[in-house]
Amino acid sequence: MRCSVDITEDAASDLTKVPVHIASKLEYWVNAVEKYGIEAVRKVRGYHDEPLKGDRKGQRSIRLNKAYRAIYIETKKCEVRLILIIEVNKHDY
Repeated sequence: MRCSVDITEDAASDLTKVPVHIASKLEYWVNAVEKYGIEAVRKVRGYHDEPLKGDRKGQRSIRLNKAYRAIYIETKKCEVRLILIIEVNKHDY
């Protein structure tokens, strides 16, 4: 199944505030998802792709490094799986 990744305006705004290497890692993730599919990229342990809980149920996150993560939602339309990145933030531990 083909994957298409979109970035919301809010997430694009978030990306202007993060270090360049964080934005580059997200771009690499987007390219990998579009090329290999989300199932294959989820197997890459370095991203720590995981479903979220509580108020964010239905959303997933990937780690861009120890401090930053990207949050996305996944939907299916016909033969295309849409991935919408909704937020890039500095994670509080």
